[in-house]
Amino acid sequence: MTFMEFLNMGGYAVYVWSSVGLTVAVLIINVITARRAVSQELERLRKRYANEANTGASQ
Repeated sequence: MTFMEFLNMGGYAVYVWSSVGLTVAVLIINVITARRAVSQELERLRKRYANEANTGASQ
């Protein structure tokens, strides 16, 4: 089996490689959105605790 035969996947290369590409894209998007959500939540919590410290809410 040559490398070109492997890439051709027995004539199903379009389906196989598009599926692989779509899967990788979804996984990358998932990681990016999860990291963004964590960053936004941490920023929200920082603001909340800073506001509580400034207003004396822990009396």
